[in-house]
Amino acid sequence: MQTPVNPFKKALQEKRTQVGLWCSLLGPLNTEICAAAGFDWLLLDGEHTPNDPMNLFHQAQAIAGYPGVHAVARVPMGHGYVGQALIKQYLDVGIQTILVPMVDTPEQARELVRCMRYPPEGIRGMAATRASGWGRNANYAKEANREVCLLVQVETREGVRNLDAIANTEGIDGVFIGPSDISAAFGHVGDPWHPEMQKLHEDAFRRIQAAGKAAGILTLDETLAKKHVEMGATFIAVGTDSNLMVKSTSALVSKFKGTPQAAPKGNY
Repeated sequence: MQTPVNPFKKALQEKRTQVGLWCSLLGPLNTEICAAAGFDWLLLDGEHTPNDPMNLFHQAQAIAGYPGVHAVARVPMGHGYVGQALIKQYLDVGIQTILVPMVDTPEQARELVRCMRYPPEGIRGMAATRASGWGRNANYAKEANREVCLLVQVETREGVRNLDAIANTEGIDGVFIGPSDISAAFGHVGDPWHPEMQKLHEDAFRRIQAAGKAAGILTLDETLAKKHVEMGATFIAVGTDSNLMVKSTSALVSKFKGTPQAAPKGNY
């Protein structure tokens, strides 16, 4: 067996824009429906959902049946022993790309890099898991460090202050700007696209790109999404499965009951 090349990581290194979708409905059936649509990547969310490693494993299996679509998983937290254990479990089920929320300092970023890698570069525990073909890939532990991809979220005032140091951390592949949390941190709760926030996003993108790293963001607004691509977003989520269902079901019921529901705002 061979260690699979991480196509998402390769695309980021080559600055090829990757268009994705947030998956929050736990799958695997809805996740497979989304995979069949042809997105470049699907984000399996473990932060704001009750997703567990087994459920993420089943969703990753469904995505694997659709070449060209890459599974990215977000851990609920990345710090401390709990975060270390979750990152290890996500990697061991065969998910190569991890997104970590609320990264505020370069020290946290460096520790996350260590959690993603086997010794001597890191502290990932050795085991014969699905990622290594249950031990059939004898070279996996020697090659995995090359193919794992670490994305970190900057979404607080402290994170913005430390953005340059975080982005310049060796082993960080991309920095994701969390618009909803950043807007709340800067006093614009529920208004992630406030003009002040849009200026902050532009500045953040420039700083990330200056460090030679990929910039990412999530927006449900098509016009803004295209603007973010023009700004240099290398990985961008342009919708969420839950929001698509909310909008479609509300629109359908309004056609028959005449009671239109308010359209959801923000990123959820």
